[in-house]
Amino acid sequence: MKVINLHHEENEIIALAVKNNRQAQQFIYSKYSPKMLSVCRQYIKDLQLAEDVMITAFMKVFVNLDRFENKGSFEGWIRRTMINECISFIRVQKKMHFIEDSSGFEEVDNEADIQFSLEDIQSLIDSLPDGYKIVFNLFVIEGYKHKEIASMLGINEGTSKSQFAHARRILKNQINILKNKEKYS
Repeated sequence: MKVINLHHEENEIIALAVKNNRQAQQFIYSKYSPKMLSVCRQYIKDLQLAEDVMITAFMKVFVNLDRFENKGSFEGWIRRTMINECISFIRVQKKMHFIEDSSGFEEVDNEADIQFSLEDIQSLIDSLPDGYKIVFNLFVIEGYKHKEIASMLGINEGTSKSQFAHARRILKNQINILKNKEKYS
């Protein structure tokens, strides 16, 4: 059995892509675009707009590929580019609104007795106002700390925490509504 060093192979493909090798760029795009479209879709409700943002972000990936320093995963580096491009897109659309409010930091119980599909969950998250949705995604899905989120979005840390608390409260209410519908169906 021959062991293939996938990391070494990835480095070779990246090196070729830096030299504008179209096959290497196509390989990278083909390998990562399904996951990255999913990332963009978490932030942008409309699938076609999410695809446009993903393509724009991939262009930035290829233009800046020589800046990838092999610190951390290549996929993580691409993912961060996608997230930043989504945030930029939403900013340009002027859809991000943050409410400076430090109240509403209530705990949410984790009990859930019904199962939700990924589509149901995405639909619930999509229904959040954009500011809430971005902070929720960055905190819950991407794992950023509120301090990092605040820096990325140009808001203060308390606003990030508040946006997250409001998003959780809205999602909890929506889940309770769905539970009640299930119960009485």
